[in-house]
Amino acid sequence: MTTTPIEAVDRALAAIARYERPDLEARLRQARARLQDDRVRLLVVGEFKQGKSMLVNGLLGAPACPVFDDVATSVPTVVRYAEQPVVTLVRGDSRIEVPVDQLAAYASESGNPDNKERLDHVEVGLPRPILGEGLELVDTPGVGGLGSVHGAATMSALPTADAVLLVSDASQEYTAPELEFLRHAVAVCPNVACVVTKTDLYPDWRFVAEQNQAHLDAAKMDLGGLSPSFFTVSSTLRWHALQTGDQDVNRESGYPPLVTYLRRKVLGEAESLARRSTAHDVHAVIDQIISSLRAEESAQSDPASAQALIDKLSVAEQRAAGLKERSARWQQTLSDGVADLNADVDYDLRDRMREIVREAEESIMDGDPTKIWDQLTKWVQDAAASAVSANSVWATQRARWLARRVAEHFDSEREQTLPSLQTSSGDPLRSVRALEVRSDEKFGVGGRFLSGLRGGYSGLLMFGLLGSAIGLSLINPISIGAAVLLGGKTIGDERKRIVQRRQNDAKAALRRYIDDVTFHAGKESRDVLRAMQRDLRDHFTALAEQLKRSLQESIQSAQKSVKASSEDRNARLKEIAAELAALEKIRAEVTP
Repeated sequence: MTTTPIEAVDRALAAIARYERPDLEARLRQARARLQDDRVRLLVVGEFKQGKSMLVNGLLGAPACPVFDDVATSVPTVVRYAEQPVVTLVRGDSRIEVPVDQLAAYASESGNPDNKERLDHVEVGLPRPILGEGLELVDTPGVGGLGSVHGAATMSALPTADAVLLVSDASQEYTAPELEFLRHAVAVCPNVACVVTKTDLYPDWRFVAEQNQAHLDAAKMDLGGLSPSFFTVSSTLRWHALQTGDQDVNRESGYPPLVTYLRRKVLGEAESLARRSTAHDVHAVIDQIISSLRAEESAQSDPASAQALIDKLSVAEQRAAGLKERSARWQQTLSDGVADLNADVDYDLRDRMREIVREAEESIMDGDPTKIWDQLTKWVQDAAASAVSANSVWATQRARWLARRVAEHFDSEREQTLPSLQTSSGDPLRSVRALEVRSDEKFGVGGRFLSGLRGGYSGLLMFGLLGSAIGLSLINPISIGAAVLLGGKTIGDERKRIVQRRQNDAKAALRRYIDDVTFHAGKESRDVLRAMQRDLRDHFTALAEQLKRSLQESIQSAQKSVKASSEDRNARLKEIAAELAALEKIRAEVTP
């Protein structure tokens, strides 16, 4: 493309202004707005205390995120370009600016533990060149790990990201949750890279890096045949290089290849995608104007054949009108596809949750659940979060496939630009109540003594009375032995009863929690799919209306040409030739 995407749109807008097509102008203005607001979103993710915030600071050369030995990120921190440093707290529709030096008080675990402020995220604006190029960095919380409840929020943000950096320090090889996260990330995100941090702290970092690369190679088939880019960095060396201007230390830090990757691969591919999308919109609009002019030119050149042309255009116009009907093939594909997808997503979610319930109940029935409740609760919450995340990723893949299929059925001969699909509305587990169970019934020494006394008294009385029938006293060796045995049995029975009650309470609490997770996650999935259905319906309906309008313009032009005089036709043919030449020139300049 010889011009920038925005310049191309502006030229196309100027060229079609004379044709009074507000529908086509609206399409180009939407493309222009998309270009102006289009940021390249880079998600920085990883386990707890792996150096994500220091990596962000090293990339920007500024303390954008709080980093101390005792500080961990508690809410997502979005870093984007601004003329002056600014920190904004975002909670729903509320936006509150705070002093820059108070960032740690809201974005860190020490200042805002468990996000007690209930912030959606914190925005940090900085005047940095790479941010000015359109890059937007998101430092995500690592509290609890990638497989935790907090990790579910990170997973839900994956479809909105243009690129992902998985950060892991050089202390150990990749863990199972990290490899599982990579598998999900590659499935829904175009650019995924792995970064090993803190190479200055661990002498064996090269061995760890080699092992991590081996894990990536072994998991290549699970990653869709793709191998994520791999980098090793030291944020400490990077920061020292930035302060001293030492280029040798900067190269040793490992940051230059990572910055180059972000500029060429992430920002470069985003710009290329924007160019292709813009070229498609401009070509589609100009082609509709050219088609109308060509039809008019044909009718003006040969009025005798105008009727045949009008008949042909009328058939095409009816076909375009049919695209707006509910009986249109693409409409049926969309309606049936969303219904099937809703059913499949719901089944997949329930199946995953049933498996969690089965495994958890087996652990509960193995003994007293109060002894393992803390560990079991964490496992259930993490397993549920992982299941919801996997279900969301799978639903996103299916939704995108359905959108492409709808586009094919709308027009199989031309590639269609798809609208931006809403694939997530936030953390699906934010409204789920905690997994809790009653633990008010105790069975201490006093309880055991009373239970044993009650059972022993019954044994003593029963066998003492039997002994008295044969001449023994009420208290005799047999009745005492029976009292001891029955007392022990009563204690055992009472213990079993209490354990069984605890098991039943634990299973009931487990099922309530899983039902709550299924309800909220299922509701979000249905909302997302409904929003996607509306977006696709409105998008393709608008395209059908544009096509119908263009064909109607062509028919009207052809009809006018039949009634025009020879001189008027010749004059109009010259105007058409000039207009076509101008439009073709703009079209030729706007190439992907």
